[in-house]
Amino acid sequence: MGTEPSEAEPRGREAEAIEADPAYEAFLRERRQQILERLSAACVRAGRDASEVMVEAVSKTVDTPAVVAAMRVGYAAFGENRPQELVRKLDALAAAQVVLPRFDMIGNLQVNKVNHVLARVRLVHSVSSTHLAEAISKRAERAGMRVPVLLECNVSGEASKSGFAPDEARAAAEELCALGGIDVEGLMTMAPAHDPGAARRTFSGLRGLADDLRARTGRALPTLSCGMSDDFAIAVEEGSTLVRLGRIVFSEDYTLD
Repeated sequence: MGTEPSEAEPRGREAEAIEADPAYEAFLRERRQQILERLSAACVRAGRDASEVMVEAVSKTVDTPAVVAAMRVGYAAFGENRPQELVRKLDALAAAQVVLPRFDMIGNLQVNKVNHVLARVRLVHSVSSTHLAEAISKRAERAGMRVPVLLECNVSGEASKSGFAPDEARAAAEELCALGGIDVEGLMTMAPAHDPGAARRTFSGLRGLADDLRARTGRALPTLSCGMSDDFAIAVEEGSTLVRLGRIVFSEDYTLD
């Protein structure tokens, strides 16, 4: 008798169409080990356990074969920033009879695209306004669902970034947590690029903001989504529970310092 494929392996003849290059898969496996070693070291420095932090592979710049290869080397959660691309990848994986991994919506979500993601993602990271939260809640209630979300917060105050300013999040938190179609599970932020000091202040600020919102709402808000390829170790040191890694996972051109 043959054995059943593991959850990360494609099944059936159609799966051959999304097979990845073995050499690329070997690269992903070695790089993942390097990432986990860095994450563990950051946890040690912060007095945390590495099991407290989820690594999410941001697959927005790669195609389905790279997702399958990443699944095979151990990644179980993926992030997409465009609803159309999310749907395309999920459809391709389903057609190839791949057991679907977790996908999250991490990018800007327009109100007219909400229905594309409702039943397809585990978590929406990018609820950046009360208007968007209300739109998701209304559509979710119509579908008889509750959608887990994070509030995107512009802790750094950069004009180029979207999201609630900290004071806006404090003012709106109770109203947002009372919406019937969403479950606010935590906060998300992005730090200024190429500035470790500013990144640390941003991630520390998100942790402090989460503490404030827990006191205001009585919610656990267990998820802090922050830290990307260049700054995830700092984010882990400052309390991140979910790091979103793209280039460092998938790009062979990304060099580790």
